[in-house]
Amino acid sequence: MKVVVTGAAGQLGQDVLKELQRKSHESFGVDRSQLDITSEEGVQAYIENIKPDVILHCAAYTNVDAAETDEETAYLVNAEGTEYLAKAAKRVGASMLYVSTDYVFDGSATEPYEVEEPTKPIGAYGRTKLAGEQLLQKHLEAFFVVRTAWVFGVHGNNFVKTMIRLGKDRGEVGVVHDQVGSPTYTVDLARFMVELMETDKYGIYHVTNNGICSWYEFAVEIFKQAGLGVKVNPLTTDQFPRPAARPKYSVLSKKKIIEQGLTPLRDWKEALSAYLEESK
Repeated sequence: MKVVVTGAAGQLGQDVLKELQRKSHESFGVDRSQLDITSEEGVQAYIENIKPDVILHCAAYTNVDAAETDEETAYLVNAEGTEYLAKAAKRVGASMLYVSTDYVFDGSATEPYEVEEPTKPIGAYGRTKLAGEQLLQKHLEAFFVVRTAWVFGVHGNNFVKTMIRLGKDRGEVGVVHDQVGSPTYTVDLARFMVELMETDKYGIYHVTNNGICSWYEFAVEIFKQAGLGVKVNPLTTDQFPRPAARPKYSVLSKKKIIEQGLTPLRDWKEALSAYLEESK
């Protein structure tokens, strides 16, 4: 298959390109310098030139806190950029996969979120990503939405790298214990995305590694596996204020993955171990 990957220089995009290569697909990776997704004409021209079978849309405005004061830019990238790609995909008969987020939910649940549950973002980032989902569905029937969470990979900045750096520098860290979710390793997510795009099982999916933890428990496991004797102090969200509100509970139900006969992701602790091995 001929596949265009946006956000190709990013943490997820680089692993997606590797997986496409591994499975012998013809891939065209573009980053911001090669394709400005906020230019409708640019997007149209690029997609009509390549005529891909699939667009894997990994590019996004992901600075959750900055989005609170610059929702306009976040909307331009996350919503309008997605709409331009969806319209271009429709013109050339391509399907499209959009990477979305647990932030489309408000975090008030106590059970894992199913794909059809009502969305209710509590911040600008979540609102703009949800708008991207809606605009994609407005223009395209052959679409996949992959909502994920707590992403970490070797090619970008992430919680695992931050913890290891702070742990080595300080020997003691404070981490919130009252926000619960599931970590996601980009290598595993990329593998799932490529498996999914090879099917016509369109729709919305929730995709994270298996298992549930708090950020505090995630940090404790990182130091344990990395062999670092770091003291981790549990904090409440109130003790660690940020410009943007975070969902307190953002566990996503992976029931649909099983129902559709697709391959579920491994446990997050195994994924963390693979990541640390890859990082060496």
